[in-house]
Order: sequence, then C-alpha cells, then structure tokens
Amino acid sequence: MKNLEISSTKPLAVIPRWLALSFLSVSFIGFLDATYLTVKYYLGTPLNCSILEGCETVTASQYATIGSIPVALLGAIYYLAIFLLIIVYLDTKREGAMTFAARFTIIGFLVSLWFLYLQLFVIKAICLYCMVSVLTSTLLFILGLILIRLKKLDIKL
Repeated sequence: MKNLEISSTKPLAVIPRWLALSFLSVSFIGFLDATYLTVKYYLGTPLNCSILEGCETVTASQYATIGSIPVALLGAIYYLAIFLLIIVYLDTKREGAMTFAARFTIIGFLVSLWFLYLQLFVIKAICLYCMVSVLTSTLLFILGLILIRLKKLDIKL
C-alpha cells in the first residue's frame, strides 16, 4: 500500500509538445491520404497517379477491400483515431490518451507492412498513395516508440 502512495504522489512526466504536434501532423497527413483514396473508391473515379503507374492495379485488386469496405476507409478511421487521441491529450493533458495512441501505432505499422508486402510481392505494383500511408504509419510507429521509450526511462521532459 505504501508503494501506491509514493507512486500516486510522484509527478507525471510531461510529454514534449514537439512529440504531440508531430503525432498530430503525421496523423493528419495520413488521414488526408486515406480519405482521398476512400472518396475516389466511392465515386468510382480513377486515381491521379503521376509518378508510379500501379495505383489503379493496387486499388482495384482483391486486397483493396474487406467485403464491401475499402481498406482506405479503415486507414482513414485509424488516422482519425490517432489524431483525436492527440487532441484529447493536448486539451486535457491526460497521458493515457497519448500512451494509447503510441501503442495503437503498432497495429497501423504491422498492417502497413502487410500491404507493402502485398504490393511488392503479390500484386507486383506500387501505389503512390499507399506508399504515403506506409510512410505515415511508419513515422507514427517511430514516434510511438520514442514516447514509450521516454516513459519507460521515466525521463522528465
């Protein structure tokens, strides 16, 4: 019981503002990217893919949907959830929201690796917008690792 008293009176480490703002910026970019793909899917219009030629091949593949739901929509929901968790943290300073977001990035990173594998080795085409998603989910994962590591080291920030 004494340990609980000590830990409850211990001041919480403040999460650096740059880390929270980085989470916010990267998740917003991911949200815009995934939302663009989702809108294009529901409108049935072709993607403007000027650098790489594989956008249509990837987004029309059997891996682009789960049932009738485009995976881009799931990505948009994922990025929006991260974004909102960081807004909650910035508004309330509840570390739990930021910690949950950091841990949640593990799922996004693993899913992105899976879709990268599919593009490279199964579909054999690369979608520029999908690569933006891979980049943003990887950056979020790295930011999440930084946060988790700082909290584990109990560094006063």
